[in-house]
Amino acid sequence: MKPVTPLYSYPKYWAECYGTAPFLPMSRAEMDELGWDSCDIIIVTGDAYVDHPSFGMAVIGRTLEAQGFRVGIIAQPDWRSKDAFMELGEPNLFFGVAAGNMDSMINRYTADRRLRHDDAYTPNNEGGKRPDRAVTVYSQRCKEAYKHVPVIIGGIEASLRRLAHYDYWDDTVRRSVLHDATADMLVFGNAERAICEIADRISRGETVEEITDIRGTAFFREQLPEGWQEIDSTRVDTPGKVEKPISPYVDTSAEVNESGACSKDGATGYDAESDNEKDADFEGAQVVTILPSMAAVKSDPETSYIRLPSYEKVRNDPVLYAHVSRIFHRETNPGNARALMQPHGNRNLWLNPPPIPLSTEEMDWVFDFDYQRVPHPAYGDAPIPAYEMIRFSVNIMRGCFGGCTFCSITEHEGRIIQSRSEESILKEIEVMRDRVPGFTGTVSDLGGPTANMYRLNCKDKAIEESCRRPSCVYPTICKNLETDHSPTTQLYRKARDIKGVKRVAIASGLRYDLAVEDPEYVRELVTHHVGGYLKIAPEHTEDGPLTKMMKPGMGTYDRFKQMFEKFSKEAGKEQYLIPYFIAAHPGTRDEDMLSLALWLKKNKFRLDQVQNFYPSPMATATAMYHSERNPLKKVGYKSEHVSTPKTKAKRQLHKAFLRYHDPANWDMLREALKKMGRADLIGGGKHQLVPAEQRGGRRGATRKPTGKGRPALTQHTGLPPRHTGKKTKTGTAKVAAKSGSKAGRKKAPVKSGRR
Repeated sequence: MKPVTPLYSYPKYWAECYGTAPFLPMSRAEMDELGWDSCDIIIVTGDAYVDHPSFGMAVIGRTLEAQGFRVGIIAQPDWRSKDAFMELGEPNLFFGVAAGNMDSMINRYTADRRLRHDDAYTPNNEGGKRPDRAVTVYSQRCKEAYKHVPVIIGGIEASLRRLAHYDYWDDTVRRSVLHDATADMLVFGNAERAICEIADRISRGETVEEITDIRGTAFFREQLPEGWQEIDSTRVDTPGKVEKPISPYVDTSAEVNESGACSKDGATGYDAESDNEKDADFEGAQVVTILPSMAAVKSDPETSYIRLPSYEKVRNDPVLYAHVSRIFHRETNPGNARALMQPHGNRNLWLNPPPIPLSTEEMDWVFDFDYQRVPHPAYGDAPIPAYEMIRFSVNIMRGCFGGCTFCSITEHEGRIIQSRSEESILKEIEVMRDRVPGFTGTVSDLGGPTANMYRLNCKDKAIEESCRRPSCVYPTICKNLETDHSPTTQLYRKARDIKGVKRVAIASGLRYDLAVEDPEYVRELVTHHVGGYLKIAPEHTEDGPLTKMMKPGMGTYDRFKQMFEKFSKEAGKEQYLIPYFIAAHPGTRDEDMLSLALWLKKNKFRLDQVQNFYPSPMATATAMYHSERNPLKKVGYKSEHVSTPKTKAKRQLHKAFLRYHDPANWDMLREALKKMGRADLIGGGKHQLVPAEQRGGRRGATRKPTGKGRPALTQHTGLPPRHTGKKTKTGTAKVAAKSGSKAGRKKAPVKSGRR
């Protein structure tokens, strides 16, 4: 890899003389107070402006400000005309556009495609303050306002839609969002490194069209780069007849023939050579060198790119879509990823390799800015729920190497863990203690996308840069992965010792299969950082769906449960695990949901407010949902078929199994059990799932109040009656028993969809 410029090493722009703004301005009046005649860069966002490092507009805005640029914010503008986008005047350099901390469609619609009437990222939790497909709409309005000003889109919505992608809400494959938004460039992933270089180069006179070599960017190009070698994606991973399932964890070279030739199957309906000829047949096309497969595997990532099947082909062929998903996920390691090119009509969409992860020093630099840590004063006293969730939390790392197929963290933040220094984290706790209104001594979270991946990296940098495994912990924990949690344990202890800190909670999701590798960490967590309830995510009990999720089996859950109970007892505490699950995930059969329901009943769990799997753009599980193929293995027309619950009735049934105790679901479950040949599970016995229908057509037993006057329906029978829990992760549907405690409230959206 080429050396990168550290974020803090760029020469300052001339406007640094204006200094640091208390808040990045949202109005011309604020600009006047700062003495600004114009903004150099204007950030447009779908979230309310909160000057906190968990909010993307604040991090990117403060990062650019530190480079000397004058940065303005247009937050949640009225998108129905261009007027709101002209509020701060014309930016000197460019517009930066993002939908916010969440994909706007996931933010606005439920997993059942119903419109939400609230929005946690808006003052007073008010819904309807952002449009559908916000990146596209905002970008178009910016272009209407100032046609010649470059528009650069980013954030999680742009990041997850950078290629042709399946869209759950339209139930079709859409073009890259860059095409629909008519923007000039897309930045994907955590964008600090890319945006700093883009701003520096534009400020020095380069046009956005000339900037084609920055990692983490995507754009359309008419001319393919001279001297580069083209690799047809089918020569890396052939979409054809599959004689034997190939493990996604073996070395890449194991997936090509010894001769270096690409095998073909006439039954596939796909011919790589004709696709090349057809897609390259437009004005300005160039003759490129197409490498044979063995050479493709060993090609130089600095001078070669992979040609993907065109948008038009993947739109019409679900199997080719799954193939592209597989190739895309194999090209996500910054150490060996190659550029990707996907034709869209007569234009070439070009994706440069992912950005180089930030060093600890760079992470500290980004998080040590003088954030106000509160919403912009323009909102007055209006509560912003997403801010309230993270108000007293501290982000200690980013990235995730878990590789869960239903989650979009890896596609956005990458699988290499980027950790802050202990000193920087402890300093932020002290700043929060001294400056954030309402701090009472409780740190609500020390975490990130995952609570316990802090400083867990590959033991060998050379191995890390050559690895193509989609997960470091599935099917087993890689022997090259560092699993020593002692840096995290030490951090917890030092955080508790800070003057004025009474308690440090851990609310981020815990990777318990990693935690069991370090019993001392589990002891520390259970003894000091669990407030009676700890949420963990088995996701399912059955191997079928678990293998499609890339999650460990229940044996690991049982190991962790034993540790949890042992250390809770030693600490003299009565504490409980709250597991949550995914319903209707690809690969899930009715029989799997029945087995999960029986496990829930056996373990005395009663779940409330459950949701189904939510197909977020670009996720591997979404490719399974759309194509009904498994891109974790070689994809072909005769390869493994993935059973996928898609119909409304099937998804409702899978929900009903998770709420087997709800009388409203008993008729549906009785009918399903009879069709499954499991009528033996209907009745009032201890091991039966639902009661028999009472004579006279009544729906079984009515809800009986518990001894404390609460209906049994809402009771988690393995816990005291008041406490059950739920958590829903951005881009996924996870369910658990409802919790009345603060520790059980949803927190993931801010962490997992930051930028």
